[in-house]
Amino acid sequence: MTNIDPRRLLLDMYAAAVGAVSPQRCLPPYLPPPPRGRTLVIGAGKAAASMAKTVEEHWRGELSGLVVTRYGHGSDCRRIEVVEAAHPVPDAAGRQAAQRIMDMVRGLGEDDLVLCLISGGGSALLALPAPGITLEQKQAINRALLRSGANIGEMNCVRKHLSAIKGGRLALACAPARVVTLLISDVPGDDPGVIASGPTLPDPGTSTDALAILRKYAIEVPSEVLQHLQSLAAETPKPGDPRFAGHEHHVIASAQQALEAAAQVAREAGIAAHILSDDIEGEARDVGRVHAAIARQVALRAQPFAKPCVLISGGETTVTVRGKGRGGRNAEFLLSLAAALDGMPGVHAIACDTDGIDGSEDNAGALYAPDSGERARALGLRARAMLDDNDGYGYFEALGDLVVSGPTRTNVNDFRALLIL
Repeated sequence: MTNIDPRRLLLDMYAAAVGAVSPQRCLPPYLPPPPRGRTLVIGAGKAAASMAKTVEEHWRGELSGLVVTRYGHGSDCRRIEVVEAAHPVPDAAGRQAAQRIMDMVRGLGEDDLVLCLISGGGSALLALPAPGITLEQKQAINRALLRSGANIGEMNCVRKHLSAIKGGRLALACAPARVVTLLISDVPGDDPGVIASGPTLPDPGTSTDALAILRKYAIEVPSEVLQHLQSLAAETPKPGDPRFAGHEHHVIASAQQALEAAAQVAREAGIAAHILSDDIEGEARDVGRVHAAIARQVALRAQPFAKPCVLISGGETTVTVRGKGRGGRNAEFLLSLAAALDGMPGVHAIACDTDGIDGSEDNAGALYAPDSGERARALGLRARAMLDDNDGYGYFEALGDLVVSGPTRTNVNDFRALLIL
């Protein structure tokens, strides 16, 4: 333990977390037996291409299909077409891919199998606006939701009710074929109906819920959108609908698996590891302050844990954008942590998105060390001022402490670890 390199240990924990939820490791045990008829593979999400490649490598028999993933997250598939599109704001490529998927599943028979591969990011990537709503209108609403601080469940509730494919509608289009959905969860609580807005799962939410969310965050919408949400056409198929009979879904990877793998790396290094939670939500800066308070209590009071130890958490925080800086929710979390700890000795931290992209930036996240504040001040940077400008990226870029992994082709959301020595 005396030879611990804090930076190396935290990076190794992050790598273990990502590796534990890779499709190559998690997907094969959940593959169903081949059907009597055709097998069509469809899907969407940041892990969709990697999931599709894994299916190809393990499937015996005929196979075809199409999946859509984020730009730069593709994979070399031979039988399943991979289309790349925009995330987190949808674009025309995502809309066209969604329409092609809907066209593919129509006309299937009861002996056919639809294998649906879903992961985080699929909601933006599978963009097919409801009739009467334009892609541009959905883009504007999506941007407003992203800036508002709405959580993933709220955003996906709105998306479902503005869509022609989400909230179970894709599954209905597959009838009478059997649908098996394999999901990598990026949502707190691992609710399969929330992951990528549940294109093949029934939806308990209502269009009234969607309207309430838009009002809650004071998001103005065009009259066409308002009229749609007030009509019966906006309603999604509900739990208990007999049209979902015989379908299956399995969450094959989750944040908890990632956190447990990271904890094992710490324990093998002689550091006690404590998982605080796998589904923390809230403003990233608030979560940063709370984590800083817990770290301080451990460092000064040996409560609720004795040091040396590492505190691990996951989930999906949000950022209400007020400034003009750069940075995703993990950089924002760490910047808030830095401001709260103010150089407290012995506390090191990492915060990264398991998909390798923090928000819309080119980094997965960043690292924090006890001397981060001192090094920043030597460059004329102040953590609190940069937090006010939502500029976590700028702060950690200047320090050389960004974590740049590139796309990991999986996604179970945020990974955070505080090492207290």
